[in-house]
Order: sequence, then structure tokens, then C-alpha cells
Amino acid sequence: MRIEIWSDVVCPWCYIGKRRLETALADFEHRDEVEVVWRSFQLDPGAPSVADETIAEHLGRKYGGGPRAGQQMIDQMEAVAAEEGLLYRLGQAHRVGTADVHRVLHAAADHAQRGDLKEALLRAYMIEARNVADHDVLTEIAVSAGLDEARVREVLASTEYADEVEADIRQAGAYGATGVPFFVVDGRYGIAGAQPADVFADVLQRAWDDAHPAVEMVGAPVGDQAGADGAVCGPDGCS
Repeated sequence: MRIEIWSDVVCPWCYIGKRRLETALADFEHRDEVEVVWRSFQLDPGAPSVADETIAEHLGRKYGGGPRAGQQMIDQMEAVAAEEGLLYRLGQAHRVGTADVHRVLHAAADHAQRGDLKEALLRAYMIEARNVADHDVLTEIAVSAGLDEARVREVLASTEYADEVEADIRQAGAYGATGVPFFVVDGRYGIAGAQPADVFADVLQRAWDDAHPAVEMVGAPVGDQAGADGAVCGPDGCS
């Protein structure tokens, strides 16, 4: 089974959705046969590459009421995150663009390493309030997830993987996704938003059953017994 996930590391619901999917996978009988593929999406493509305001300041300016009103909006989100064991410091995080973050994610050696890096970046931004757009910070986080430092700096000094990032975003649009997180299971089932774990569990089971249909038995069983002609039957068949 293949699960593709479109998300952004500055999206608070994306970390919550990741945890809820992981909860569903923990109880899924076939979890060892599930491949998770992380796809790129820019939640705020107009965000600056250099941090100039906190999320609380940005929300307060965008919706009115100043930083205090912005923090009140954040408090509600942090309460939801806490239910999943995530202690956000989102109000202290800065509004930054994530184009370089996604390019570095594409530089990961395989899906497993990309998953480790995704977790590290989400934690760094949401819980540690680090500036993931800063190249030194981004490099440090990537190296901690197993990427080669020289390779990360090479990617950041170029536009490498920009086409792959854009391709991911176009595919999300083709699927009809207008926000994140957005999950696609086996190219057939789409899940929009950070749904409860039981919703993920239901879709996982449905997708597995569709890919592995049960054999329909017709007629009364006649095997596993000696026939009138003296045939000998064992656990592997009759002869």
C-alpha cells in the first residue's frame, strides 16, 4: 500500500494529521507493507525567505487585533495539538517561505530518510519555534536526519529540485486539493485535512481489501478427504 501525503512544515494541521495517521497505522494489521511518500506543498508561497514577523504578529495584522488577537487564535490550535501530544510554540515561530525546505526534502536518499527529515522539520518549527528557512538551521536539521552536509549546502546554493517541488504542487491541484494536509491512498482514496484516526483506519482497511479481494467460495467443500477412487489427500492437496 502506498500513502502519498501533501503537506508543509509550517502547517500546524499537517503535524496533527501526521500523528493521527500514525495512530491509525499502529493498529493496522498490514502496517509493515505500507509505504509513506511525502509530497511538497507551499501553504503560504508569498511568505518571505527572511523572517520579519512572528505567526502571532502576522495573524494579528491579517485579521486585526494585533499580536494578542493572533495569539488567541493560536491558543485554540495549540490546544488541539496538545491532544495529540504535540506541545506547539507556534506563536513564537516566524512566518517564512518553505521553497528551500521542500527542495532539501527532495534531496533525501529515500522515503524513509525523507520521513525522518519531515518529522525533524515539523518538530523544529512547531515545537522549537526555529527558523527553518535559515540555511544554517535547515542544514543542521537535515544533517541530524542523516543527510550529508556538503550535499545539503550544494542543493541550497542552487535551484535543484525546484521542478520536483512544482510537480508535486501541480499534482495536488490535479487531485483537487486546495489545502493541506492531503492524503492519497493507492492513488484511489483522497483524505482532505487532519481527520480523526478512525477515519484513516477505515480508509486503510478499505484500500487494503480492494487490493486483496477475498476468494468467493462456491459449492460445498469436497477436498481434504480420501475419494472413492482411493485418492490420498494431505495438507498440500490430493494425489
